[in-house]
Amino acid sequence: MGKLEFLMLAFLSFFLLTKAWSQQQEPQVPCFFIFGDSLVDNGNNNGILTLARANYMPYGVDFPQGATGRFTNGRTYVDILAQLLGFPNYIPPYARVRGRALLKGANYASGAAGIRDETGNNLGDHMPMNQQVQNFGRTVEELRRLFRGDNYTLNAYLSKCILYSGLGSNDYLNNYFMSDFYSTHSQYTPQAYAAALLQDYCKQLSELYKYGGRKVIVTAIGQIGCIPYQLARYDGNGSRCNEEINDAIQLFNSGLKRLVVRFNKVFPGAKFVLLDSFESSRDLVLNAKTYVLTIGFEVVDKGCCGVGRNNGQITCLPLQQPCEDRSKYIFWDAFHPTEVANILLAKKSYSSKSKAFAYPINIQQLVRL
Repeated sequence: MGKLEFLMLAFLSFFLLTKAWSQQQEPQVPCFFIFGDSLVDNGNNNGILTLARANYMPYGVDFPQGATGRFTNGRTYVDILAQLLGFPNYIPPYARVRGRALLKGANYASGAAGIRDETGNNLGDHMPMNQQVQNFGRTVEELRRLFRGDNYTLNAYLSKCILYSGLGSNDYLNNYFMSDFYSTHSQYTPQAYAAALLQDYCKQLSELYKYGGRKVIVTAIGQIGCIPYQLARYDGNGSRCNEEINDAIQLFNSGLKRLVVRFNKVFPGAKFVLLDSFESSRDLVLNAKTYVLTIGFEVVDKGCCGVGRNNGQITCLPLQQPCEDRSKYIFWDAFHPTEVANILLAKKSYSSKSKAFAYPINIQQLVRL
């Protein structure tokens, strides 16, 4: 497929995705708050000293505003989810939003961030989950002033908002399985490390509830043993992916599902939803050719932009020429999905009837509660 056909496909997918959105009078929820790492960061890392940044071309090559700090060629998962929720604009990064604009929400995500504070230090500065939660607390205080100290009305407002939290990938990629920089692998068994992460995450998610969050989406960790970065470094015994990593993160994912079940029992008025990113990313690879209209993905193990084996040894460099047809690739670079993959993942978690992808309900059902 040539560049013209790709652009036509991108326009068509955008049109189909946003047709219902453009007819929507009001967003389905009053605000949308986002916590996470580079999968959903949209510019918070631009102004800090870090290697985990994407405010240079060809990142954003298919995004209307160009290179904004999004770690993909176009829209992120949460950009598309915001559209599905009916927001007229993308949720802005916390680094650039204050005042009344916070009534619509904010994106606190930071590339390299993890549940643990030290995670990602190998890449430089970043905002770990503890700091993101603190920033949300500051946001609630600012909103309280806008509501003139009326806590009842503020809490009623926040209870209708969607909170999204996607953390954990870096706690494995840029911590546990980076033993030349971190000591966690020698300190913890995989079971003990997953338990330690979940203990910290439990406190952080509980803080979000304390600040007023009631509709909370949490994501499991995807198949990071199968991303180009790992495939470039792994010579498996008959396995395409690094199953040691996949097995370790499944311990975390299983515990996270139990945590969601418990939260839904013990937190009055709350509804937590788990998105099984491991299962949805696995499905994307297994059924690659059936996706994207009738064309299908053709490249499931290489980045569209990168250097070395699987385009995963070094991630996308400034002004590097990416692959021409992004619609054929699941991965944009060594770590992150393409916009087309993000569209499919977002639509699946928003409206899928399968509890294998969203548990116990999907996002569309969560909105209606």
